[in-house]
Amino acid sequence: MTRRKSLFLVLEGPDKSGKSTQARLLADTLKGRGREVLHTREPGGTAVAEGVRRVLLDPALRVDPLAELFLYEAARAQHVNEKILPALQRGAVVLCERFTMSTDAYQGFARGLGLKATAALNRIATHGLQPDLTILLDIPEDEFDARDASRDLDRLEKEPVDFRRKIRKAYLSLAKADPKAVVLDGRAPAAEIQARILSLVEKTLR
Repeated sequence: MTRRKSLFLVLEGPDKSGKSTQARLLADTLKGRGREVLHTREPGGTAVAEGVRRVLLDPALRVDPLAELFLYEAARAQHVNEKILPALQRGAVVLCERFTMSTDAYQGFARGLGLKATAALNRIATHGLQPDLTILLDIPEDEFDARDASRDLDRLEKEPVDFRRKIRKAYLSLAKADPKAVVLDGRAPAAEIQARILSLVEKTLR
């Protein structure tokens, strides 16, 4: 039997841009077609990384930007080694909500630590692993307050609008420089976005 081609797909975007919704829809579709799918997230995906996630997103904590960067990379190293690489080696489709582009945008650009630092640590934590396809769901920063306004905000979601503005600018710049990244309008109907994502995934698998 021919081994199926693996796929590493990353969904990126600002908070509340619809990453989780689109990842769930795509995972269900691909599983229905008989594919093995690992739907995961960053920070998280393993017991260790989920523990780090709780620290990183706790609104009661103040985390130094450099400490924040190292915590993200520690969680990523565990995630890649324990879950992502084994799944790809089996020929699975890995759908990950956030990956290294998030670190470049949030810590490298918005926190001011620099892309040189984040790129170096990203390479170490991932063993050089890069997505086959990155889909950036773009929404204006003022869209944040209009979405799911009743939920409690985590530490990063509590950042001011200027921080969100920097994040969006960074994401668009990073996606423009990445030949394997596609920007989609996160304000479009969910079904329309999903159809576009599925088309991109099918093209990449071919």
